[in-house]
Amino acid sequence: MSVREVLRMGDVRLLQRAEPITNFGSRELQNLLADMRDTMLALDGVGLAAPQIGIQLRVVIFEVSKNPRYPDAEAVPQTVLINPILTPLSEAMEEDWEGCLSVPGLRGRVPRYTHLRYQGLDEKGGVIDRTVSGFHARVVQHECDHLDGILYPMRITDMRQFGFGDVLFPNQNGQDE
Repeated sequence: MSVREVLRMGDVRLLQRAEPITNFGSRELQNLLADMRDTMLALDGVGLAAPQIGIQLRVVIFEVSKNPRYPDAEAVPQTVLINPILTPLSEAMEEDWEGCLSVPGLRGRVPRYTHLRYQGLDEKGGVIDRTVSGFHARVVQHECDHLDGILYPMRITDMRQFGFGDVLFPNQNGQDE
């Protein structure tokens, strides 16, 4: 389909709560998902939420497989997650570095639940119910935050752990979402 412009931090549309999807299998939803995939892949992202391209619907996509920006990351299956519900399975949290296509060039250490269950629907309305941990859990939480108008810098607890990727990690390619 096409690569869409990704909204950047400061755009008020990124701060809005997205609306649930009810039109499964529609041409509009299929076109949106194709554009999201094209956009995510073109930017070497591991995930994208519809609000990041200006569409206020509760849908995220994510996948990690041989991404040059995340060479050590565990594989995460290609997933379309609609109307998600996240349930932490323990109080355990871990801080790690995150970036975001909507916050280009910057990185920050963000606390996230280490183990969670996510539920929702796929693009045809089929049920998704997974229990995940590690990087997979982090990716899902990051993407789903976008659906509630939350960008990762809002979750940083120590602003000394936030800065430009090329300064923080001078020997790496700046890693965004």
